[in-house]
Amino acid sequence: MEIILLENIDNLGVIGDKVTVKSGYGRNYLLPQGKATLATAANLAKFEARRAELEAKAKAELDQAQQRARQLEGIVLTITAKSGGEGKLFGSIGTIDIAELCTAQGIEVQRSEVRLPDGPIRTAGEHGIEFHLYTDVDVSATLTVIGEE
Repeated sequence: MEIILLENIDNLGVIGDKVTVKSGYGRNYLLPQGKATLATAANLAKFEARRAELEAKAKAELDQAQQRARQLEGIVLTITAKSGGEGKLFGSIGTIDIAELCTAQGIEVQRSEVRLPDGPIRTAGEHGIEFHLYTDVDVSATLTVIGEE
């Protein structure tokens, strides 16, 4: 299925690219979400008329993501959780917990923007986390988990 991208999509392309994707991905995700349109002659002409508007919108989103990245740069987050004697947590710290912690500190972060390279955190100590705010806008941070018995 050939489509025209209306947004920057990770590992696929940028605005205006004409790409071929599997039918299910295009039909079930890209088209309903408004991230792409079918690559027909009429849609191509319609896209060219809207190109400046879409690129301006993408630029505004990128600027906002870079501003948020500057706020998150070098941040050290601290959270306490119940743990056993050896530092193992009862339960785990996930993306929801980290997003709520950032929001409580005044930096708006969505759960989907938090990346845990090693999966959910299950031990006390320092852990590296990443925030993926926009295409090519990634920020690394440190999360300190304090275990309380």
